[in-house]
Amino acid sequence: MGSVAFAYTPKMGRVIRAQRKGRGSVFKSHNRTRKGAAKLRNLDYAERHGYVKGIVKEILHDPGRGAPLAKVVFRHPYRYAQVTETMIAVEGTYTGQFIYAGKKAQLKIGNVMAVGSLPEGTVICNVEEKAGDRGKIGRASGDYCTIISHNVDTHTTRIRMPSGCKKSIQSDARAQIGVVAGGGRVDKPILKAGRAYHKYKVKRNSWPKVRGVAMNPVDHPHGGGAHQHVGHATTVKRDSPPGKKVGLIAARRTGRLRGGQGVLAKSKE
Repeated sequence: MGSVAFAYTPKMGRVIRAQRKGRGSVFKSHNRTRKGAAKLRNLDYAERHGYVKGIVKEILHDPGRGAPLAKVVFRHPYRYAQVTETMIAVEGTYTGQFIYAGKKAQLKIGNVMAVGSLPEGTVICNVEEKAGDRGKIGRASGDYCTIISHNVDTHTTRIRMPSGCKKSIQSDARAQIGVVAGGGRVDKPILKAGRAYHKYKVKRNSWPKVRGVAMNPVDHPHGGGAHQHVGHATTVKRDSPPGKKVGLIAARRTGRLRGGQGVLAKSKE
């Protein structure tokens, strides 16, 4: 009799939710009705050496975004034409308002200037991380950054970000003056599931969120057991396989900042 060979197929767990999100499919962002990317003007000669004047034509709501947007019309720097930019609306913006962008613009709400030319303590938003990237920091509703200090030797400006941490950026990076409109949005409680449903319907498939401990062991590392409990430490190492990488990933520390530790952490920032 000849020997019979059996093909061994390893039994694997299910692909967990965190892995499925990377594939896209039902987890893609819902962006069909959005009004377009909100950015500052392209950095050109006119802004670097003088200023350009624009007018706010319209303030509109962008689905899935807490902050309102402003349609600002500028004259084309070289041709007889108009250029419409979609910018984040600053608190106090109104239709018909003139927006000035450039080195020689005045220190007024809504204007766009280089952070190096603004005095210390100025409240800014939609700040560029690098000069010409058209705005990356402090863009959510009610967010703002504060200018702390300027370093003339290194040509950098230190700002306090919305999170409270401090960051040094190039002094020729631009920003809008003022606070992003739509602040206080999170102060109103959602109260009912229907509102949460409509909130996330225009964002992405991220609600409702089933807890890991409420799942079966095949669906999540925290699943299973007679009672809903994790049953092991929730910290996981950085090089964990994708199906295991849930919880506190590569945590330096866990738990609340209590007592003197909290004060110490804030002073380090």
